[in-house]
Formats: sequence, structure tokens, C-alpha cells
Amino acid sequence: MGKVTGFMEYERLEEGYEPVAKRVKNYKEFVIGLNADQAGQQAARCMDCGTPFCNNGCPVNNIIPDFNDLVFRGDWQNAAKVLHSTNNFPEFTGRVCPAPCEAACTLNVNDDAVGIKSIEHAIIDRAWEEGWVTPQPPRTRTGKRVAVVGSGPAGLAAAQQLARAGHDVTLFEKNSRIGGLLRYGIPDFKMEKSHIDRRVEQMKAEGVHFRTGVLVGAMPTGSKVTNDAKETVSADALKSEFDAVLLTGGSEQSRDLPVPGRDLDGVHFAMEFLPMQNKVVAGDKLKGQIMATGKHVIVIGGGDTGSDCVGTSNRHGAASVTQFELMPLPPEVEDRPLTWPYWPYKLRTSSSHDEGCERSFAIATKAFVGTKGKVTGLKTVQLDWQGGKMTEVPGSEKEWKADLVLLAMGFVNPVGTVLEAFGVDKDARGNAKAGTDADTGYRTNVDKVFAAGDMRRGQSLVVWAIREGRQAAREVDAYLVGSTTLPR
Repeated sequence: MGKVTGFMEYERLEEGYEPVAKRVKNYKEFVIGLNADQAGQQAARCMDCGTPFCNNGCPVNNIIPDFNDLVFRGDWQNAAKVLHSTNNFPEFTGRVCPAPCEAACTLNVNDDAVGIKSIEHAIIDRAWEEGWVTPQPPRTRTGKRVAVVGSGPAGLAAAQQLARAGHDVTLFEKNSRIGGLLRYGIPDFKMEKSHIDRRVEQMKAEGVHFRTGVLVGAMPTGSKVTNDAKETVSADALKSEFDAVLLTGGSEQSRDLPVPGRDLDGVHFAMEFLPMQNKVVAGDKLKGQIMATGKHVIVIGGGDTGSDCVGTSNRHGAASVTQFELMPLPPEVEDRPLTWPYWPYKLRTSSSHDEGCERSFAIATKAFVGTKGKVTGLKTVQLDWQGGKMTEVPGSEKEWKADLVLLAMGFVNPVGTVLEAFGVDKDARGNAKAGTDADTGYRTNVDKVFAAGDMRRGQSLVVWAIREGRQAAREVDAYLVGSTTLPR
């Protein structure tokens, strides 16, 4: 594997960032990727470890030791082929994946893991630059028609796989642009949308038909979910027109915080705030955009979505940004003997935090306060966590100034009207009920209707969505023609 002693000779090399003062003035990507020599040296650290736990740590089972070895040897074109054999969109995961593969790296037992994500990033960016990423239209057509509902990473991956298998695929998206969460949830400074656009062009050349601004089913009254739909299509129409339907919408119902003052102006879901800015970056003209400019912003929720709100607020020019997390402060270094090769519990500081943010842990919001219908602050209490249970700390009440509060506490389930329109059974969490074993194969209780991605498994990672889209495509292909040659 690469250089046998490389892991002893070379240290981990991180990708660079543009200076904070420069990057917060725009919404462009600011990560400085590894050059060819740096990537080759990083790939040389890949050990001949016998059992590459990184493969199983990666949800799409990227063949990591193989592409590391190819990069080390300078065979970038074949490295790109190996990478694409398991992952339709490495430029997405190379930018926004938290890299569970690195947590599972054997070198991570007692050293710094191989920079797998940075190598993946370097491979796919070079592949696009060199023109190695081209359409792969099918040699023959099956005559079967498939509708894919939802154009996030699961829908895109499934549509591409099914089109390459020779099926006539139409992808339906309720918004005016393709991409789902990738387009409207992830800020451009983390992933510019040109990466989605060129994949769409590739997929069009492979035979995928895109229908945007089309809502399947009906949107519930008063929904805060992003929706630019100009027309509606019924579930019955899709079932009659297509030989199979695959539901790949996102888990878009945000977790709310029903405390006193929740109805005050200035308290918003993160997914009201973030899509607006993404649309403005794309050139749309919006009325009433939620802005953080000059405001004291409090973000409730310590995950990636909360971090995206922090970064966006800093670019708006917020007066201050504070992020609340319900859980206690994690340790700075994980307990590796206890957690390896699994995803560790430790303190994670994002690039957005580095741009300016106060973080408060083990804190709960008790009420929002305001005047004349507008939020002016909130009341909190500190929490004591013992044995996995939390109790409020007496005398720890505090009032915080806030002109804008963003709720980023995760998502509970997909918008129910899509599943209800098809008559799909739900699991206990409100997701589409569909198994993944050989007997169930992503099928729902409704004939020829399948479900995958966040709509089936609940809120998860982009890389998990790609995995589910690929696997569901394989099951749909087998359902339509009796067998399949699509990879898992």
C-alpha cells in the first residue's frame, strides 16, 4: 500500500483556509485543497493494515486504500475511476462529509488519521479539471419508466444509477432548482452550487429528465418548508404513468421549541433563514429576507445546521453570534480505546466558529421575551447532566439579549403529505416504512412505490443519502427487469 513506511515518515497535512477577514466578505468556498505532491504524500501515510476499517466506516464503502495507493503512484485518472465506482458525487462528500472513514482509520488508533477526505477532494477536483468526468449513457434502453421524487443527494444518486441501467427516469423537484438540501440547506461557502449544476448537465446527457417547480401531493397549510412549486402532480398520476416510483425527499419538518414567546417576530427555523441566503447568492430577488445584519443572534442547536447559521450570520455582519447546545461540553480529545473505529464523541470546532461565535453548553431555553411583538431576548437555565439525565441547576437562570433567534435543533420527519398522498405506511418516527434487507428492498407497503434517503431513515448525512439512493436504485432495477447489474 503506497509507501510501506509512509505512516511513520509523514505527518497528517490539513487543507488550508483563506483568512477569516477575507472569507467572511463573500459566500465563495474558502478551503485550499491539497496540491498533487501534498495529496501524494498524504496518501503515502495509508498503512498496509490488513483490514481497512475505513471501508466500513464510509457509508458508501469507498475503496479507500486503492485510491490512496493510486494517488501515491500518480495514477490520478484510475484513482478517479475507483472513487466513482462507489460514489456518484465525490465533490459533494469531499466538501461536506464529516469523514467517518477517518474516525475508522487504523492509524487513528494512536496517531492522526490519514486525510482521506482531503485526498477524495483532490481526486475529484482534478478529474473535473482534466475532463475525465463525462456522461455515461446506457447502451440499451429497457422501456421502463421511473419517477424519482426529490432531487437531494439520494434522488440524484438513484436517478443517475437508474438512467445508466437504461430506464427512462424523470426526477421531480418542488423547488425551482435541483439539489434539495445541497442547494437550499448547505451554504455556498461550504459548497458552491456550480458543483450541482454540472452534475445535472451530466445526468441530462445520460437521459435523466428534470421537472422543477412540481409538487407531488400537497403541502400542509402553514408549512415553513421551502417551496417554489408552480404546479401539482397527484400520487395517482405518477403511479399510473410510471412503472416504479422512488420517494427520496428530505426530512424537512424542523424540530420546534414550544416555549412561551415562540410566536414573537424574529424567532425562525434555520431552514427559513438559510435557503433565503442561498437563493440570493443564486441571483434571486427576495422580499423580506431574514437578515442578521447588526443584530445579536442566538443559534439554538449545536450541530452542522447551527454552524451554518453561525457562518451565514457572520457574513451578514451580525453584532454578535452565540450558539446554544443542550448537551454538556464534550472532551477535546476522544477516548480512542473506547470509541475506535466508531464516530467519537468529542468537541468539534467548525470553520464558522473560528469566524466569531460564543458557544454555551448544557443550556436550555425557557422562554423568549420581546416588546411590541418582536423578540428582544430569551431566558435560559443551565443544566446538570448525570447518568444521561438532565436537571436544571438552581439559581442559574439568565436572560440574554437577542434580536434574531434561529432554531437549528434538527429535523423530526419528512413532510407527511407526500407519504399520505401515496398511502405509504410510516414508522414510529413518521418516516416512510421501508426495509433494506433482501426481502424488503426499500419497498413500501404500496405496490411499485419505494423510499430511500432521509425520507426513509430520517435526518442523516449526505453520504448516507447517496448510499441509500444507490442501493434503492439497485432494488428498483431488479424489480423492473428481474435482475440487476448495478453495484450496491
